[in-house]
Amino acid sequence: MFLDFAPLEGMTDAIYRRVHRATFGGIRQYYMPFVSPARSLSFTNRQQFDLAPAQNAGMPAVPQVLCRDAELFADMAALLKEAGYSEVNLNLGCPSGTVTAKGKGAGMLRDPAALDRFLDQVFARSPLPVSLKTRIGFESLSEWPDLLRIFIQYPVKEWILHPRTSREHYGGSSHRRCYGQALEAAPFPVIYNGDIFTLSDYQAFCAEYPAAPGIMLGRGIAVNPALAQKIRGGEALTKDALRLFHDRLYREYLKYWPETAVVGRLHGIMAYLCQALDCPESVLRALRKSTRAEDYQEAACQVFSQGILRDEIRFTPP
Repeated sequence: MFLDFAPLEGMTDAIYRRVHRATFGGIRQYYMPFVSPARSLSFTNRQQFDLAPAQNAGMPAVPQVLCRDAELFADMAALLKEAGYSEVNLNLGCPSGTVTAKGKGAGMLRDPAALDRFLDQVFARSPLPVSLKTRIGFESLSEWPDLLRIFIQYPVKEWILHPRTSREHYGGSSHRRCYGQALEAAPFPVIYNGDIFTLSDYQAFCAEYPAAPGIMLGRGIAVNPALAQKIRGGEALTKDALRLFHDRLYREYLKYWPETAVVGRLHGIMAYLCQALDCPESVLRALRKSTRAEDYQEAACQVFSQGILRDEIRFTPP
């Protein structure tokens, strides 16, 4: 069973992906945080950097597109093909209110008939194989049978399924029976996504769904960057490896960004990584309050020197 790394907006950019791959193992491929192209197909400097083939050389990375216009999606896919990518992922799962309000991401699941028409055009026009990342409905589970019927009729490369509705965001328990139904019905690979935070979570899932081809890890690997490596039979996370990962990230970001921007990005990353450590609250508070590079570096040093690696590293919602 292969393991993929989910896209986490504002975090898993090209620098993060490269450093993670150089420090830890176990990942088949990395999915990029989505881009939402405008009709002009113009992008921010950071988006251009993240999509640049040179920044992803030698690394299995899949670009993800958030879009509700099939023609625009096809145009974006053509650019990605020209850049050398061999697959494009269509995001139909983002539950953010600012995204769904525009009818994008999981917002497209509101209207199955319109979704069907959209997908018909996407698969007819795309010059690249298309994989999907979706949820099981927008409001309720009652929407799932219609969505399942729609998705399985298209030539999908792979289907990444997070078995929650958009309204549920990441709360409560995932509806794994829906994944089982998709796994049985789909003529293409269905990858599971959601709530695999530890080796025991992975083992329990494998016992329940031994035919599953793969799992996409997200928040669990953001907290424990060695999770895939451990699942694959490699070394478990150590505090030395955690610090090495952090220090490599800091140095790599400094090659491209000013110090203030690097500190801001590392704050977001450390909000996850610090969950792997039992650390005094005063030390964590100093880290969160740091804005100058010198203050951040000192606070991070204290986190790694005083923090104790937890016996079981599990993502906990903030």
